Amino acid sequence: MATVEMGVEEVPISIDMQEILRRIPHRYPFLLVDRAENYVAHQSIVGIKCVTANEPFFMGHFPGNPVMPGVLIVEALAQTGAVLMSKSLNADVEGKTIFFMTLDNVRFRAPVRPGDVLRMNVEVLRARADVFKFRGQAFVDGRIAAEAEFAAMVVEQRA
Repeated sequence: MATVEMGVEEVPISIDMQEILRRIPHRYPFLLVDRAENYVAHQSIVGIKCVTANEPFFMGHFPGNPVMPGVLIVEALAQTGAVLMSKSLNADVEGKTIFFMTLDNVRFRAPVRPGDVLRMNVEVLRARADVFKFRGQAFVDGRIAAEAEFAAMVVEQRA
């Protein structure tokens, strides 16, 4: 677990919803990270998404057998990576946006359903200036649901 030394005891670094809202521009219904923990600058983070039956995509995916779309699990991993980038770079979120660049080696291993808690472990594979490459794994109850490698970059917003 990532921690910061404070005297004799260590305190885990967590990121609450308020900070997530300051760090990335996503909002309901497309915000897919509720909180984050175990943040280590330029290295790793764990994003948490509490999947509820009220998610708008469950109405059509699939009626009578609700499953979180795989593309949204990957998006949740990417948003977790964006929080890590934003905090690590202390990016000016008013004038910059973090965009997805690449997506590789995606695998879906198990369905994600209402009531599940998605734990998204994201680690930095490489970082150069405003471009990061990540490896992400999404877990439910300790079992891997999806994994992917992806890259993102910080882009100046247009006026």
